Amino acid sequence: MDLRLHRYLPVTHVDGPGARAGVWVQGCPIRCAGCAVPCTWPPDGGSLTSVEELAAQILRGPEVEGVSLLGGEPFAQAPALAELAKAVRGAHLSVVVFTGYEIEFIRRCRRAGWRELLALTDLLIDGPYVAELEDYSRPWVGSSNKRYHFLTDRYRDLEGRLSEIPNRVEVRISPDGRILMNGMGRLREIEHDLFEGVARRAPGQGRRAAGPGSRGAA
Repeated sequence: MDLRLHRYLPVTHVDGPGARAGVWVQGCPIRCAGCAVPCTWPPDGGSLTSVEELAAQILRGPEVEGVSLLGGEPFAQAPALAELAKAVRGAHLSVVVFTGYEIEFIRRCRRAGWRELLALTDLLIDGPYVAELEDYSRPWVGSSNKRYHFLTDRYRDLEGRLSEIPNRVEVRISPDGRILMNGMGRLREIEHDLFEGVARRAPGQGRRAAGPGSRGAA
């Protein structure tokens, strides 16, 4: 089975608990106003990869405790992601899913693969991004309406101490000079801190901004 992929990170520490493989899918029918990654909306963007190939890549990659499924909208490709989740859970990895849908809607929905993906999820973070409710005081979310659903015991111990876990952003500079970011934070503040840091470390040198579409924050 094929999956339309926007981005894959073998390891990330900012998109869920612990060290995780990050899988960003391409395509989102929800299209929240103020979304940080509208480049993930078109369903025909990204690239096709087989679930089997991606699962093998995750399992032979850096040591991680689980996989985070982000987007785009993961439930738009639920059958393929259910197969991926089944494969990685078979290797005792956890599954965290970020979705713009609410869990009540997912449970009512009869679409192919939706219930299967939900049943294979340890932690579901649900709800659309709402710009008017922007809030980064809790980990892995950007607006206060979003909710955490601990669907297994895997991360239930985090439920009472979410306020102790800070949001973080990872910044990577690709060989061609693009700046790629993932995680949660106010983009303007992040860019200011990043470029001010670069300026302090390299006085007298010009700053090279990232090109369009290079910010991979999610």
